[in-house]
Amino acid sequence: MNGIHLRCGVTAALSAAGSALAAALGGWDGGLETLVWCMAVDYLTGLMVAGIFHRSGKSESGALDSRAGFLGLVRKGAELLLVLVANRLDGALGGGAYARTAVILFFTANEGLSILENLGLMGVPYPAFLQAALEVLRDNSQSGTEKR
Repeated sequence: MNGIHLRCGVTAALSAAGSALAAALGGWDGGLETLVWCMAVDYLTGLMVAGIFHRSGKSESGALDSRAGFLGLVRKGAELLLVLVANRLDGALGGGAYARTAVILFFTANEGLSILENLGLMGVPYPAFLQAALEVLRDNSQSGTEKR
């Protein structure tokens, strides 16, 4: 019986932490869900580029590099922190989700472009309109901000 109680306790704690994180990020909606999926796919395709194809620009050999992988996760965490800051900014300005939405769209477009770059390094073809659409989304979401 102890194993069942422990498993239920861990599940409850993880559920509470996930709910608190989603609430801090402005709620689990389609935009945030899309961003998280794009982050996961980008990381996975990046691992494939380095681990299978040895074509990563993140290491000298093009192969897997634990430091590069860790830095990639840190950057994705920083992106989520910016979503949190944008959500708090929207709250401080009295409602609406304008800053949060712009940040989510910007990072979703960047993640999408990175996925396409990874697919290109693997030799996987993709329609050119997809890259153009992601670039338009990124450019429109950063109006008034400096391009990086």
